[in-house]
Amino acid sequence: MYMVCSKCGYSDRNEVWRFSKSFCNICGAFVPDNERDVKKYVLEKIDWKTLETFRKFNSNRGIKQKKGMETEIKDGHPVTRAPLGYSIKNKEFIPNEDSIRVVSLYRTFLKTDCSLNSLSKEFGLSLNGMKKVLTNRCYLGEIKFGGKIYRSKHKVIIDNETFYAVQRKLEKQLRPKKII
Repeated sequence: MYMVCSKCGYSDRNEVWRFSKSFCNICGAFVPDNERDVKKYVLEKIDWKTLETFRKFNSNRGIKQKKGMETEIKDGHPVTRAPLGYSIKNKEFIPNEDSIRVVSLYRTFLKTDCSLNSLSKEFGLSLNGMKKVLTNRCYLGEIKFGGKIYRSKHKVIIDNETFYAVQRKLEKQLRPKKII
């Protein structure tokens, strides 16, 4: 069954639904986040033929950006916001005042038998935020992007031994318990 785009009138099987309206993939990429603006967006009609060039080359969308990001990462430069404990200066992660907090979190996690929940409260982080800090390879001097790990030029906050000890302990704590 073909759907008709509410903005441009293009008929397609692939559609995006927002606020009870269907949009083609091109118009759907620009739909506003609130219903009032969606109504205004739909009223500004555009002919589907005008968007035909974008439909032909839609598969390339984002490829240039991703390649540029990979080039930056291969050069050791960050392409995301800085994790807790780092700031970005001159295209590089630089340890900041929170780096001491990160080191303390790793050490406390290893030395105590506190639950992850109580530890996250103690350090003022959400539970998921704490798990991200405890598993972030950035603290080893690496950057993970697109499923690959790249070596970076930035200063390491956590040594390999501590990082991997935390990973082993986390794995034990997060493993589902067997019910007998």
